[in-house]
Amino acid sequence: MSETTLLRKAQLNSLDFATISQVSAARKAAAEPTLSFEFFPPKDEAGEANLWSAFHKLLEVSPDYVSVTYGAGGSNRERSLAVVDRMAAKVLTIGHLTCVGATKQSTLEILQHFERAGVGAILALRGDAPKDDPDALGKGELKTALELVDLVHESTKLEVGVAAFPEVHPESPNMEHDSKVLALKQDAGATFSVTQLFFSVQAYTDLVASAQAAGATLPIIPGVMPISNAKQVVRMAELSGAAIPAELIAKFDAAADEDEAREIGMAYSTQLAKDLVTAGAPGVHIFTLNHHAAAIELARGAGLCR
Repeated sequence: MSETTLLRKAQLNSLDFATISQVSAARKAAAEPTLSFEFFPPKDEAGEANLWSAFHKLLEVSPDYVSVTYGAGGSNRERSLAVVDRMAAKVLTIGHLTCVGATKQSTLEILQHFERAGVGAILALRGDAPKDDPDALGKGELKTALELVDLVHESTKLEVGVAAFPEVHPESPNMEHDSKVLALKQDAGATFSVTQLFFSVQAYTDLVASAQAAGATLPIIPGVMPISNAKQVVRMAELSGAAIPAELIAKFDAAADEDEAREIGMAYSTQLAKDLVTAGAPGVHIFTLNHHAAAIELARGAGLCR
């Protein structure tokens, strides 16, 4: 098998940059893609130990930035903020922020916390209603991600990123509508976007083309899931509405065991990352699920790290 071409060669220290746009511009100037990782706040002590073990291993491959998710309705707010604080001291960090059911004052308090922590940006999301409060979408002063982008842009100096949906937001009538909303978020101050889970290059390129037609020219960074546990990823895809290609499902079904399914899945997700960069993606944002081995395997296989 031929050796993978290394796509990132410039030695950059992410803490030398104040924003995601700055480090992304440095990579673009070197004709290189960005590499970044997503983490989620742990639920218990075992999860805490696993998170920080994975984080330190992933720092060894020099990501350009990382992101930390935020629970539905702020359900893991304190843990999320604590993780952001600790990561932001080591690497350029994006703090996710949902606004469903939130007041402007409570949101401003979190934004001030992010500013004090020195985060590189926030990812402004509406979020979903928590299971214990299904009516949360109708509560609170902030009801859409666009309103959150407006608030951040008007009240802070934080850079703002937003979500993008390669296979259409579940509440949206079509891609054209999604793209118009993305353009409105750009007009309100968003400077980059990160996609939800998806499994085909065409889903990404169709999204980019639709966004550009609507006037949304901000960078769209694809989020890629390492398929190290086929059953788990298939389950996640079903929950999120992401379509897994039929031929990949057929290969999983024909696999002799979980090890073979893992090999098939990792080969697929690694090739997807490569093909996305070839198709013009500005970088790859890897969903780690707080594990380092598969994330590094994918990044290394795609030529994004040594």
